Parts: sequence; C-alpha cells; structure tokens
Amino acid sequence: MTPRSRLSDRVSAAGHRGRRLLDRLGVEEEHGELRDYTTTIRFIPIALASIPIGLLCAFGAFLLLKLIALFTNLFFYSRWSFENSSPAGHHLGYLVVLVPIAGGLIVGLMARYGSDQIRGHGIPEAIESILMNGSRVAPRLAVLKPLSAAIAIGSGGPFGAEGPIIMTGGALGSLIAQFFHLSSAERKTLLVAGAAGGMSATFASPVSAVLLGVEVLLFEWKPRSLIPVALSSATAAAARWYLLGPGPLFPAVPHPFVYPPKVLLSCVLAGLFAGLLATLVTNSLYRVEDTFQRMPIHWMWWPAMGAAVVGVGGLIFPEALGVGYDHIATLIQGHASLRLIIGILIVKWFIWAASLGSGTSGGVLAPVLMIGGALGGAEALWFPDAGVGFWPLVSMGAMLGGTLRAPLASIVFTFEVTRDGGALLPLLISVGVAYGITVLTLRRSILTEKISRRGYHLSCEYSIDPLEILFVREVMRSNILTLRADMTLETLTRMVKTEHRRSQRLLPVVDAENRLVGVLTRNDVRHALLDHQADRGTVTLSQLARPNPVEAHPDEPLRIIVNRMADTGITRFPVVENSASRKLLGVVALSDLLKARAHQLEEEFHRERVINI
Repeated sequence: MTPRSRLSDRVSAAGHRGRRLLDRLGVEEEHGELRDYTTTIRFIPIALASIPIGLLCAFGAFLLLKLIALFTNLFFYSRWSFENSSPAGHHLGYLVVLVPIAGGLIVGLMARYGSDQIRGHGIPEAIESILMNGSRVAPRLAVLKPLSAAIAIGSGGPFGAEGPIIMTGGALGSLIAQFFHLSSAERKTLLVAGAAGGMSATFASPVSAVLLGVEVLLFEWKPRSLIPVALSSATAAAARWYLLGPGPLFPAVPHPFVYPPKVLLSCVLAGLFAGLLATLVTNSLYRVEDTFQRMPIHWMWWPAMGAAVVGVGGLIFPEALGVGYDHIATLIQGHASLRLIIGILIVKWFIWAASLGSGTSGGVLAPVLMIGGALGGAEALWFPDAGVGFWPLVSMGAMLGGTLRAPLASIVFTFEVTRDGGALLPLLISVGVAYGITVLTLRRSILTEKISRRGYHLSCEYSIDPLEILFVREVMRSNILTLRADMTLETLTRMVKTEHRRSQRLLPVVDAENRLVGVLTRNDVRHALLDHQADRGTVTLSQLARPNPVEAHPDEPLRIIVNRMADTGITRFPVVENSASRKLLGVVALSDLLKARAHQLEEEFHRERVINI
C-alpha cells in the first residue's frame, strides 16, 4: 500500500468518525433534522442507577445525623446515646473550652493521615472533583468525610451537616459510577445525584436539592443529567419519611399570599441587608483562611486552633455550639429573644468563620441560615409587621441566596423546610436583591472562591452557545477556488502560478456538474508537483484527490461542526448541498467559526436606538 493510499484511508476513516459523532450528538443526519436535545437512550441506565444511589444517600444522611448525636452526647455528656442533644445544655463549665479543641485535634489527624479532602465544607470539594478529577472520588472519602464532620460538629463545631452529606453522597455516587464503564460526564451525573440525594434526605427538600445540583454542581441543564438527579433526590426524600420523618424541618406559622406595598418594599431592604451581610460573611471566612495560611505551623494543627475560638465562644454564648437547627426553628416561629439574635449575629458568625477557616470539616448552609434568621429577627424590630416569624424567614432565604449564589434553590429550599407557601413572593424579591448585591460586590461566591484559590476559574453563568444558533450557510466561504477533476497537473502548475497569493488551503476537486469528488491541500499540490515532474501532462487531479472527505452541510449548526473538527482533527471541511447530490457550495474553516463569537459580542455590546422619538 502506498503512502498516498494510506492517507486516503485515514481521511475516509475520519469521515466515518465525523458521521458517527452526529449520532452521539443526537442529530438525525440522513433526514436533515435537528433535535431540541442531545439526550440519547444511553441516559436510561444512568437514571436507573441513580435510584439506589438516592436510597444509599438517605441511609448515609441518617447515619451522619445519628453520628453527630452520638458524638455530641459523648463529648458533652459522657454518655453513649443516639438521641439528639444540644451542646448548649452542658454542665462542663470552663472545661467546655477543651471539648472543641479535642475534636479539632482528631479532625486534623484524620486529614493528615487519612485524606486532606475532608477539610472544608464539602461543596467546593465536590466541584473540584467534577471539574478537575473527572468526577472521581477516592473511596475512603465516603467514610472519612461523614466521620470527621460528625466529630467536628459533635464536639461543638458551629456547622451544619449539609456540606459533609453532599460530599458524602457525591462520593457514594462517584464510587458506584467507577465500577462501571462510564464517561466522565456520566460519572458527574451520578456524583451530583448522590449529592442531591444527601441534601434531600437531610432537609426533606427534594426539589431544592435538584435545583442546587443544577445551579452549583452540574454546570448544565440537560435531560441526561437532570432526570437522574431528580430520581435520586425523590428516592432519598421518600426514604427519609421512614428514617427521619417527613418534615418540614423548620415548621413556620403560615403567612398570607397578599401583602401591602410597604411590606414588599421592606423585602427589598431585607434583600439589600442580607446581600451586604453575605458579602461580609464570605470575606470574613477567607480572611481567616488567609491568616492561617500565613502561620508557620503545619495545617494539621489549624483545626484545633480554630476550635479554641469555638470553645471560648461557646463559653460566652452556649447556643452558638453545634448545628443549631433548634435555634433556627425558634427564629422562624417568632420566639427568639434579643439575646439569641445578638449572640448569633456576633458569636456564631465569629466562631464559625474562625473554625471553618482553619480547615476543619463542616458545612456552611445551617450557619448561614441562622445568621440570616437572626438578621431578620433584628429587622422585625423596625420593619412593618407581616406575621409571626416573617422577617427571619425572608432574611434567611435572602442570606442563603446571596451567599451560595443559587437563588432558585434558595427560594424553593426556604419553602420546603418551612412549608410556608405564602412567603414565596417576598422570598423572590429579597433573594433576588441579595443575589444581585453579592454578584456586584463579590467576584466569587463562598463556594467558588476556594476553587479560585487552587488556581482554577469557574464561570457560573449559563447562556445559549452562539454556535447553536448560527448555521454553516451563514459563515461558509462560497467565493473559493475549485479544481476540476479532469484537470492535469500541467494545467494546475500554471494555475498555481497565477493563484499563489490566495490563502485558501483546502482545494475541493469537483466534476463537470460541480459535484464534490475529493479534496487536495496546498501540501498535496506541492508534493504532487515534485513526485510527477515527468508526467504532469497525463496525471489528472481525480487520481490525486482524497476521496470521501469529512464534509459539512449548509443546514448544520456550528456546534456540530466544532465537535466534528474536535473528533477528526480536521479544521477545514467542504460544504456540500446534501449527501445525495454532493453539489459543492463552499468551504468552512475553524477561522470562520469566530464569526459566531463576533455575532455574540455585537449582540452583547452594540447599543442602538431602534425607535426614534
């Protein structure tokens, strides 16, 4: 076999790969039809696998909450019991300062000699696993993360269980996925399915768990991932009824669905204050982390140092210790005292930032809810009366939306944990304002800042790719140089001399009816002229052209062309009318795809007055 024939075989194989790629992308090429979604039947086994993952996550959430209760009883009451107990009722006196330090020492040892991925609040670690590690999570993390979180929270750490259970559920989903022959995207789906299942089981919030997965973890909105995540979340919520009860976690006094304008305007102020407070809370956490990073002490000892602050805070304000779900319920039900409100806003915030910034294992959601609820409790002293616990509920959701930058998940989550449908409109206003404030005041959220500090950038905006809405016919070059199949090399030699300035690199070869026969490149022409110096007058281009080239059609979106270029490694395609006629219309190259980006920039920044007055 000659080198030329081997090259032709490779080009032909590339053409077949390009056509197979269309099938994988869900494009029906032979009928010239495009589909709304690229999802294929491949997602069905992924969806079926997500159901047992959701069930496992429900048991994982149950186990984590029981472990937190066990360690709380062991650390503060010296008893073996799985009953829920608040650290605030301890009788240790000044010795309570030592309890968090002991927990911090254990967590530091587990992080150094077990896995340093247990450090932090869970969600950034899950994001990092998705983006940088191909959605692969080490199996030991599924054990060490909940255990370390239970020790940290059980010893008085002012955290919630949601971050650790999200990471634990994600680890379970990833672990199951790694046993099967799956792509990185499919492993990501099962990882997020586990994370959503864990959150759903912890808070009895199946819908917001799915939304959080979409807004924070999936980085896409596609049926292939949304359906498995939804099935996992629903399964975990259904199993929760039998393990932990149906919820809601923080039952609220129902509020009306209609509010006077002064209440709705006050919701704008509540969102403004929550957004500013979310900015301060996020900055304080990473200021503490920066302080620890500058210390000439091994990071293994940092959790114990942060826990010392927790111990002192717990001595001053015992209610700041532990998860604090009972205090959130007190705020929502309108029974909070001024002491509780001030203690949460000052002590809880301070010890949470100090402890989590030290690198221990814990979550952000419950502390953020408490701080937001306390802010609402303070606002209730000045804002117009809108019902019992109204302002703590609204500010709690706004604080969550501004801090996590997940507004839809925050609105639905606040509804699911309170079952207060009357607060949806005020939540929409306050969460939207808080979200806008933090977007303008913070470059990154409390979740993505840690990713950035590890040298990566994450864009959290979703938009239609301009390559989806522009077609080949809009960017292809039709004024091109074509070569006749019956042309000899001698004629081509004279043409090359006259067309030497033309920058076109792909030269289509056509027959008398302008049907594509094959293609040549500039290098092909140079090699042919060197190889056939003696018989240029008899060798025709049909003998030299590469047959069955990878081609494009005018009605194909540019996304398909980009994927085909990536799959084949070829960056220039002839454009033919259709596979049957093979009538040549032009050429599309990688540089032509930049026109789509130029189109997007024009829509984004070109301003004009359409109607003149």
